[in-house]
Order: sequence, then C-alpha cells, then structure tokens
Amino acid sequence: MVENTTQKNFQGFLPPDNKLSERFIFRNIRQEEAEQAASIEEICFPPNEACSREMMFERIEKAPEFFLVAEDMETGKIAGFLSGLATDEDLFRDEFFKDAKTHNPDGRNIMLLGLDVLPEYRGRGLAKELMRRYLVREHENNRNNVILTCLDSKVKMYEKMGFMDEGISNSTWGGEQWHEMRYVLDIIAGDK
Repeated sequence: MVENTTQKNFQGFLPPDNKLSERFIFRNIRQEEAEQAASIEEICFPPNEACSREMMFERIEKAPEFFLVAEDMETGKIAGFLSGLATDEDLFRDEFFKDAKTHNPDGRNIMLLGLDVLPEYRGRGLAKELMRRYLVREHENNRNNVILTCLDSKVKMYEKMGFMDEGISNSTWGGEQWHEMRYVLDIIAGDK
C-alpha cells in the first residue's frame, strides 16, 4: 500500500511545471549567493528555527550541489531554495543543522534542512516544483531516502508532495516539536 501511494505521488511530480520553467532558472547555488541565502532564511524562518548565517555560509561552501535554487529570470535574484546534506544515517538529528561535517557526499540518504520561498513568490507552486526537481535529482543520484522535519502545520503539505509522516522526531531544533517525514526513493526506483 505504501509503495503505491509513494509511486503515485512521485509520478504526480512529473512533468515539470512549464510556467515556472519559463519564469525561473533552477540550478545549484553559487558561493557568492551565500549572503542572499542567509537573508532569505531569516525572512522565511523565525530566529529560533533559522539556520545561522555562519552555518549557512559553511553549508554552501561544503555542499553547494545540495542546494537547489529558483532564480527569478526577471530580477536575477533567488526567489527560493531547498537545501540538504547527504548522509548514511537514517534518522534526523539536530547536528545536521549545526555541523556541516555531518555531510557525506556519497551518503545514501538526504536530510533536507530548509525549504525557503520568499513571501512574494508563495502560492505559485514554487515550493512544490523545487521539491519535485530535488527528488528527481536525488533519485537519479541513486539515493534511498529524503528525510525532513516539519511542524504539525506543514505535515499535510509534505504528504501532498509524497512524504510519509513517521511521527514525532527526536529533533528538538529551535525548542520545537517536529514531525519526521520521509520520501522513499528506492521504492520508486524498483531496483534497490
């Protein structure tokens, strides 16, 4: 039953949203965009949940290929991004937010650390398109799982994107209670 649901949702992400492809360039982040990314993070998350500027810079330096940005073609600025780290670990822990050394580029799992879309770009499907592209990319990179944590108010949104709610996470980042959500890529691949 879970396999069919996940597979259906994965197929639901295809093909890309052509309207968004006409407005945005989807690509990896550039080192010189670290300041812009840190500012977007401060806008999108409250202070207790936001990645520190220092940590954002460190993650972009160590793992730029795990940041997917949507660049507005009209302004040349980042409208939103999705960031993560690779690891062989199976459960989310707070250290992923605090220590870029937890990143293993060859890891079989991705821990998503932030989905940031500036307020003026929300409600257009940009978050869903960033996620769709990220999942497809990591599926093509032969990852097994994409894991994230979210507040209760975001569980339904991520379920619509194909993630399964695994209950309350061990993460207490920002003094909050988080749900751990998982997207199982190897079920979709059928070859693992």
